[in-house]
Amino acid sequence: MTQTQSDLAGLSKFIFRAPRWYTSLGFALAIAAFVGIAAFDSGETVSTWRGFLFIGRDAWEGIFFIGVPTVIASFATTGIDRFVGGKLTPNRSSLLALAGELLIVAFITVAAVLTTLTPLDQTFVYDSLVVALASVFALRLLVIVAVSRRSLLLATVPASIQTLAGAALLFVYSGALSYLEVGGPLLPYAGKYLARAEQAPPEITAVTANHFLLLGVLCALYAASVYAVVVVIDRPWRKSLGVSPLDFLRGFIGHVAEGTRELEEFFEKLGQDAIVPVTVLSFAREDGSEKARFVLPMIHPGPMGEIGGGNFPERVAEHAEGMAFPPHATAGHDFNLVTEREVDTILDAVDRAMDDVEYSSEATTSVRAQSGEANLLGQGFGDDAFLVSTFAPNFADDVEYGVGLAAGTEARTRGLDDVMLVDGHNSNNGLDGPDLGHVTPGSQRAFDLIGAAGETGESLAAAERGELTLGTAWNRTDWTPMEGIGPLGIRVAVSEVAGRTTAYVLVDGNNMEPGLRDRLVSSLTGTPVAGAAAMEGSEATAVATDGAGAADGASASTRAAPGGAPGAGTEGGHGGDRPRDGLVDEAEVMTTDTHIVNTVKADNQVGAVIDHDELEALVDQLVDEALDDREPVSAGMAVEQANVTVFGNDRTETLASHANVAVSMGGAFAAAVVLSALAVSVLIFFLAP
Repeated sequence: MTQTQSDLAGLSKFIFRAPRWYTSLGFALAIAAFVGIAAFDSGETVSTWRGFLFIGRDAWEGIFFIGVPTVIASFATTGIDRFVGGKLTPNRSSLLALAGELLIVAFITVAAVLTTLTPLDQTFVYDSLVVALASVFALRLLVIVAVSRRSLLLATVPASIQTLAGAALLFVYSGALSYLEVGGPLLPYAGKYLARAEQAPPEITAVTANHFLLLGVLCALYAASVYAVVVVIDRPWRKSLGVSPLDFLRGFIGHVAEGTRELEEFFEKLGQDAIVPVTVLSFAREDGSEKARFVLPMIHPGPMGEIGGGNFPERVAEHAEGMAFPPHATAGHDFNLVTEREVDTILDAVDRAMDDVEYSSEATTSVRAQSGEANLLGQGFGDDAFLVSTFAPNFADDVEYGVGLAAGTEARTRGLDDVMLVDGHNSNNGLDGPDLGHVTPGSQRAFDLIGAAGETGESLAAAERGELTLGTAWNRTDWTPMEGIGPLGIRVAVSEVAGRTTAYVLVDGNNMEPGLRDRLVSSLTGTPVAGAAAMEGSEATAVATDGAGAADGASASTRAAPGGAPGAGTEGGHGGDRPRDGLVDEAEVMTTDTHIVNTVKADNQVGAVIDHDELEALVDQLVDEALDDREPVSAGMAVEQANVTVFGNDRTETLASHANVAVSMGGAFAAAVVLSALAVSVLIFFLAP
């Protein structure tokens, strides 16, 4: 993720889930009652019980004149909007009606304060009410155009409901009909229903027919202003991307506030076809049943929530027979799937790969390789290899698709068949910095990774093989996505070959707080983790963990077993006494990069909210359980290709850039239009007779 993309993602903090429609209405009626008590005076309070009676009447009048238009707009907007082809839900309609009511209350309150502090009379309050009703129309028009994507003309029908309802009540109970009589009542039979001034609070009688004429003029003016805002914001997007920013806004709000999938429709318009490798590493028990499965398609599990591939890790877990491990691939946001349907295409490729897996009971011990900032842990299974990369303790985010392909190919050229290259995605400093550690083609980090992958592949191809055992453990945890942990919780797989154990820890989250990965690895291995930064620029080295790992910092042979003998252990099977100072000989921590944790928070890394001590204790416990779960297995790897639709090259950056410009420039332009419209409104009132 680049800084531009992070700026866009940060806007999600302003989005909230729409309350249920009855909650919005209840709040609206309560406000209307309170305003009625403050605004209307039903009479003198001659006793306590009569005082409560008068207060009750004032509250009712507030509900009637302010709350009823809100209720009408809340219920009628959805039906009328859907009738003209819109997509407003009851929850959104009620929230929009509440926003309109709050706008009216704000205008009236400010006007009332000004009449108290200045020579302005009561007429100014009703002039402000007219402006408020026109402003409510403009607000509703803009929102409905954005959410429902109807033409401006069609959108005026549902947008005008609250304004028309409020104006109708004022017309009837102000006695404005009397101003329209010419030589007698204009509507003699309907007059008793359309003129009820005697039943209304005396304050309302200050409304005249001119107010309604001015209301019509202002609504037309504000509609033109809304059209100008929409055109100015819309045109650059359509010219460069062929889509409308209002489609993006509607989908984004709909997903976060209502859980809809409208955003996928927008992304489909932007998408490009891509071919992605889908790699599967399967572990089978002696009876043929699957014990564990690592699945790695070269896609990015984004963009957010459950949109596109945002919840891909959980889908993989539901699809696998054994315990599923879906780590993060070397791919950035340009390889986000545009819709969740594309996940099915990936899973079909997984099934095809599973049919081609050839199992072997032999594997190598794990090795470490370091080149510059890149640090790789690798292990061979048969003639294939599993590699996990990290740039910890330095900060990094996504590894570009091309860089990952090059690194994987470099490892294969050293004598391996298939390679699963995982981006550990386990050390980042949030949304700080100019590029957030993106590993791009041509960068020093890209060459560091390629070099380390080549050295790891060479070491694994030449390494001796031994019988393989594997144990797994899983804890869903009590942590929630809001705390940075997805539904897969924490999963652990521990392999053992020739008495040497390696733990693979997978946390269902999006990257990790700086230093947390190193702390977990150090806790599991019982040795300090050397800083990658200290080794920057050094030549790539790779050694088996029988000796001293480049990032291990200590010789495995010096670790005393519980019985006191250095390196004591049994061969194969369930053997392998654990080192005295650590649970395993080697370990790596990965995250899935699930974006289900990023629905309303762009920066929600593992460890940002949860307690580090609790996480460390849980990981240690799970590794201990996985050690107890070890049993002989065979392993096999296969690769298939999947044709999917992804965001496309540079589309994410382009989209983010346009959105940020629309927010900054569009906001300023909208403010200028609002101020201009209000200025013209003031002139109209001064010039009107």
